[in-house]
Amino acid sequence: MATSSLPNQSTAAPAGTAGSGVPDGRHAVRDSPKLVLALASGASFLAVLDTTVVNVALPNLHSNFATASLSQLTWIVTAYAVLFAALLPAAGRLADVVGRRRLFLLSVAGFGAASLADGLAPNIEFLIASRAVQGVMAAGMIPAALALLLAYTPTVHRNAAVGTYGAVSSLGAAIGPSLGGLLVDAWGWRSIFLINVPLGFIIAVQTRRRLRIDAPSGRRLPDPFGSIAVVLGLGALVAGVTQGSTWGWHSASVISLIAGGVAALAAGLAVSRSHPSPAIEWELWRGSRQFTGISLISFLFGTALYSYMLASLLYLTSVWRYSELKAGLALTPGAFAAAVGAVIVGRRVPLARQWIAAGSGATLLAGSLVGMHFWLDRTPAFGEIWAPLGVIGGLGIGAALTALSSSVAISVPPHRFAAGTGLLMMARQMGGALGVAGLTAVLTANGGLFAMRGYLNLFIYSAASAGAAAVLATMMRPDSSTGTSRPSGSATASRRESFGLAAENGALIPLPSALDTGPTFAISDCRTTTTE
Repeated sequence: MATSSLPNQSTAAPAGTAGSGVPDGRHAVRDSPKLVLALASGASFLAVLDTTVVNVALPNLHSNFATASLSQLTWIVTAYAVLFAALLPAAGRLADVVGRRRLFLLSVAGFGAASLADGLAPNIEFLIASRAVQGVMAAGMIPAALALLLAYTPTVHRNAAVGTYGAVSSLGAAIGPSLGGLLVDAWGWRSIFLINVPLGFIIAVQTRRRLRIDAPSGRRLPDPFGSIAVVLGLGALVAGVTQGSTWGWHSASVISLIAGGVAALAAGLAVSRSHPSPAIEWELWRGSRQFTGISLISFLFGTALYSYMLASLLYLTSVWRYSELKAGLALTPGAFAAAVGAVIVGRRVPLARQWIAAGSGATLLAGSLVGMHFWLDRTPAFGEIWAPLGVIGGLGIGAALTALSSSVAISVPPHRFAAGTGLLMMARQMGGALGVAGLTAVLTANGGLFAMRGYLNLFIYSAASAGAAAVLATMMRPDSSTGTSRPSGSATASRRESFGLAAENGALIPLPSALDTGPTFAISDCRTTTTE
């Protein structure tokens, strides 16, 4: 049986199928598709909302933990990102092993408990540790939620269900910065975590009471050594980059962390090449030049995107001295522009030309960042500079991420779509974690949070990463070796079919992540709502 890191059609039995662990007529009221959609969407909303509001809260956290260094503050973000990215590929397989409902319930309850611990954190070290636990829970929660959604939803309604799920996620992303700013402004940073607790409690209670237990599939557990190696490797690499400016790039500690991180990641990948139940599905990269290109571009684009989004909030609050609420509102035009870019690419661009959309989107983001580097200064200029550049960058983000997500549909065999989308998100998350680590190093080397020069350098470095992604976009052109790309003559006629397929499989991207922001979640979500 082909393995996958997230559920797909081959593993999610239609509702009512005997032995599938999904509802039949006797359970239609108790565990109906609408109830499952509400629970899955609620969990996604929580995770998305939490990730977008954390960035807004960093200045307030800095005020509360006055002795914390910049690197410690950014570990509040990267601790979540590292665990989420590294464990995500194995989480979908774990849902098959222990049962979708069980993993979802445990993950939601754990996410809520970790949120409570976040909100009550007495010091920065405790907060970082609890955020790491939250990342582990999110890695289990999102694949399980999507598996339940597809398993309980009849095939004819799946596109609509996935579209609704995506719309709710997009809503959390869109309102995240402004709602987070409001919460921080009114009650401080602890409120952005504590708001998760009652919502998580309701979802967990309803899941336990109203969804019946599904039988585990009997599949093997994912390789624990490979998973641990990826976690330790990525964590060490991020730590080395984060501390480089503070400890010195030539120090033994930094060199050891970076070298050890690379070695651990290599070991995890090497083990995955031959393990019967791998932590990382290495063969997808080996079997498709196109998918390898998509993953590399996702890594580079994630590095640029997450560094840019966090730097933007810090710039607004530290240099322009915006309040958290005002800074959150200032990012809203870009978030909605990303949704527009996603819809345009999802509805108008055939799958075979998604590489053009990805390259164009990355170019728009790079251009926006170059403009910020040359035109921004200490004098606020929201209407004249910030908003227009934010809209341009947002359009690029929405276009590029939609194209990257959609291209999985023609870069891997159909039964591997779920595994492909999992690896795609992992690549982007890894890039994002390193991007935030690089942000810490650059700001530290250029005078800290309140120094203008550091942000200008960050914008140009992020532009270089986005520009590299744009240059490499030709690697996304359909690869006939997979046998999945469509002949050009049938592209138009099969477009609805292609996007319907992408809606059910490509949308299985585990949307929430530590650094994912508004634009990130509008991707395949907006597309799936328009493909019925």
